[in-house]
Amino acid sequence: MSATPIARGYHVIGRERSALTLAQNVLKPMLVHGLLILACLAMALPFIWMVLSSFKAQPEMFTFPPRLLPRAWLWHNYVDTVEAMPFGWFTYNSSKIAFLNVVGQSLSASLAAYAFARLRFPGREFCFMLWLGCMMIPGQVTLIPQFILFRSFGWLDTHLPLVVPGFFGSAFGTFLMRQFFITIPMELEDAAVVDGCSRFRIYWSIMLPLAKPALATFAVLTFMGSWNNLLGPVIYLSSYSKMTLPVGLAFFIGQFGTNWPLLMAGATLSVMPIIGLYVAAQRYFVQGVVMSGIKG
Repeated sequence: MSATPIARGYHVIGRERSALTLAQNVLKPMLVHGLLILACLAMALPFIWMVLSSFKAQPEMFTFPPRLLPRAWLWHNYVDTVEAMPFGWFTYNSSKIAFLNVVGQSLSASLAAYAFARLRFPGREFCFMLWLGCMMIPGQVTLIPQFILFRSFGWLDTHLPLVVPGFFGSAFGTFLMRQFFITIPMELEDAAVVDGCSRFRIYWSIMLPLAKPALATFAVLTFMGSWNNLLGPVIYLSSYSKMTLPVGLAFFIGQFGTNWPLLMAGATLSVMPIIGLYVAAQRYFVQGVVMSGIKG
């Protein structure tokens, strides 16, 4: 007996729903992942080009059409880069400055963030908004006053102008840590107060251990900013032995020519510590960004 028109209609509707479900569950995720992969490749292409260019000869850098892979892999470019300048000494200077900046800014920013998040005092919100206003002041505006101040201190040609300001706070770091401290339940702090803990003991023994994701996020961002800083060392340093790695890489850019393969090799070596730090702190980094509400 043949199916009734109503039964055939239900059958057609069922097939349409199955096709729609298949499209939603399979085709849509495939499309989204495909677009994300293309976006990742587009963002990774400059890095890939830099790494591959570090193995090329100088004439290959200007061939047209451009070649992604080198004709001959010149591994000695990395040896020439290290021998062309005191690479190890420059790396040590950059590491010392970056490490001190991470320690100083993490401590000062977390202390200020704890005060803005937990302490109740008159004008707290106004002071916090005023402190966030510092993020809107370009660094070029304060560059000359800072230089005059550090010159009066006798700090020129030392690492102090690149390190000491980090121990006096960071507006972005304070905002990041404050957003994380707000998410911590007040019951933990109330229990610590009942047990007789002081404010600093609560901050040091309870808040900081719980704020590892936010601290890791801020530490990675601070390390990157200090490690890649070129303007500060160029302004405040004059001795060759006190220069940092970005200044050393700038030596490959000459007035009449640039040794691009060695520059690419040096840039590849200089970015490796940042990649290693991000890989080591990736779990905390992602968690800190999500829980602190920083998006963009």
